[in-house]
Amino acid sequence: MEANFGKNLKANRTERKLSQCQVAHQIGCTQQCVSGWENGKIEPTMSYLWKLADVFDISIDILIGRRDY
Repeated sequence: MEANFGKNLKANRTERKLSQCQVAHQIGCTQQCVSGWENGKIEPTMSYLWKLADVFDISIDILIGRRDY
């Protein structure tokens, strides 16, 4: 996973004024998972990456930092 994933996740979340709990609820995980992803402690599964990309209406490549907006 690209090193920028956690930063990109947090940036997209805060840009949309969503809490970690709100994102977690939308994708069906816990707030602790979202926190762990943002802090680089754990990595999401592919299914969660798809769900996050859908929530933020961006590609997975952008979310994980492989491409710019």
